[in-house]
Amino acid sequence: MREIGVGLVSLGWMGRLHAESYRRIPARFPELGLRPRLAVAADPVPENQRAAREEFGFERAVGSIEEVLADPEVEVVSLCSPNFLHRDFALAAAAAGKPFWIEKPMGVCAAQSREIRDAARAAGIATAVGFNYRHAPAVEHLRALVAAGRLGRVTNVRCWLIADYASSPRGPLTWRYDREKAGSGVIGDLLSHGADLVAYVTGQRIAEVSARTDVFIPRRPIPTKVGVGHGGFEVGSQTGPVGNEDWVAALATLSGGAHATLESSRVARGHRSDYAIEVFGTDGSARWSFTRMNEFEVMLGDGGTEHGYTTVLAGAGHGDYARFQPGPGIPMSFDDLKTIEAAQFLADATTASQSAPNASDGLAAAEVSEAIVRSAASRSWVEVPEIEGTTSAF
Repeated sequence: MREIGVGLVSLGWMGRLHAESYRRIPARFPELGLRPRLAVAADPVPENQRAAREEFGFERAVGSIEEVLADPEVEVVSLCSPNFLHRDFALAAAAAGKPFWIEKPMGVCAAQSREIRDAARAAGIATAVGFNYRHAPAVEHLRALVAAGRLGRVTNVRCWLIADYASSPRGPLTWRYDREKAGSGVIGDLLSHGADLVAYVTGQRIAEVSARTDVFIPRRPIPTKVGVGHGGFEVGSQTGPVGNEDWVAALATLSGGAHATLESSRVARGHRSDYAIEVFGTDGSARWSFTRMNEFEVMLGDGGTEHGYTTVLAGAGHGDYARFQPGPGIPMSFDDLKTIEAAQFLADATTASQSAPNASDGLAAAEVSEAIVRSAASRSWVEVPEIEGTTSAF
């Protein structure tokens, strides 16, 4: 197998997951002929540097992205930093000619996302964006059903991503609640996944939106101790204002004439990660939920004589399921979805393929997010620009 040198920036929760995903490639995707070598990780926190070396097996740990990009043994880079660093880090990676895998939202606004896409295109490098839910075998099968016409003409779609990670008023006022640092709150954080799922499953882009947004917890306590990801923070008695959205609901028109409803919340008590998509057509319908990731429900062409769904367990023949489990009923995990994403990224970086959701997909989702923000402010329908080079169309 050929070794490929990997650099990684920011060893928070997602950075650690990227590292683990690379390490699983030889066993899960042996046909790639690649063995990722974790060459260097960058993080300004000394404890994260120690973890990079001792827990995740990086050969070196440094404090800055510049040291990663200057390393001649680094052939690809994972960018797992907070949102407000994405633009500068991605442009630096593109300038260095390093293919990069970046988490969403790709930039804190559509303009930054366009800069990233254009820089990668000018450099001629492969990119991947972390729209991991599209890699669930059941979601891949829903896309195949729609593409094959098994549901007939798609009439309408429902997609929601409802979570409670920010439902406590005592949750710390981190960068995630700062519009300049995080962008559009739950819209970029969760609904961007919904925009990608709708486009990917239906093969139709979101062309127009009408939306409403709100902030349900307007102030939060200022943290006194930094954590990792969503946890490990300590807070004091002082509070500060929340600068971006807690909740969003949108109506959308798709490019093929279908309709969609999308909703996201980060403050919905009782819902840990209720992420789902339902597709309705003239000959049937199908639906999938992340809470039951390894199954889907479907009703196909019964001529109106029978009603109700059949529950199908994901198995061989559904996406990449067979790479991870021997038969239906044995669940895959969220981590497996990121392994698929890593494999697609490395395949694109080393061949002429285009399988991973790329920077154009990231820009498309950013344009949907920005149109939603404008619609909520103007209380009107807003058109979404079409983006070339996405991987969602059939």
